[in-house]
Amino acid sequence: MAHALQTSPFLGSTGAFQSAALQQRFENTARRCPLISSHQPSSARCQAASGDSAREAPAVTRRAALNLAAAAAVLANSPLRAQAASLPKSDDTQIRLVSKDEEAGIEKLPLQTTSSGLQYRDLVAGEGPSPPVGFQVTVHYVAQLPDGRIFNSSLEKGSPYIIRVGAGQVLKGLDEGLLTMKTGGKRRLYIPGDLAFPKGLGAAAGRPRVPPSSPVVFDVQLLYIPGISDDLASEEEASA
Repeated sequence: MAHALQTSPFLGSTGAFQSAALQQRFENTARRCPLISSHQPSSARCQAASGDSAREAPAVTRRAALNLAAAAAVLANSPLRAQAASLPKSDDTQIRLVSKDEEAGIEKLPLQTTSSGLQYRDLVAGEGPSPPVGFQVTVHYVAQLPDGRIFNSSLEKGSPYIIRVGAGQVLKGLDEGLLTMKTGGKRRLYIPGDLAFPKGLGAAAGRPRVPPSSPVVFDVQLLYIPGISDDLASEEEASA
């Protein structure tokens, strides 16, 4: 039997897609446009798809939802550490993927470094396989400067984003980081300047300027991978 989606403005729902109708409903809610791209003009905006309310959030598996209290991550042993040992206390009016309690445990999580220079820490590992190149994924994200100032956030825009991974739609560092995530996973990405915005982003109302080739920090939660997430939900339902 299909389960109603239980929404949360921070972390998405704790239910799972049980029918094609629910999957279509979710895809109509999510934003159908690329995330921030290094080639995208700073004035570019994405419009939410029409249909169901943008306040409805996508599903993660039940087991992954229970793991969302894992400690958060901040940079260690990397160039970003010289700029900030940890992200500063945020403005309470700003919505973040990483809670204050998670932020307090930032030094305790392993730091992974890839050959490109991308670094990340996993707050929640997620379940199942990672998305193959060319697959669509649905994510929530919060993009920050090294000092913690937010310059873009899907949470503040009210709906998640759909991205085709490995297609060059987004920052190189974000694209690379998504390719090794799993359904329900939450990760902090430390993106070096050469994988971020070579030309920078201009300041706008409520958004700080991003200098050219500045390192940036992305908190990302992978909510849904069409096909893969559905298979996981079916397996959990069968074993329940």
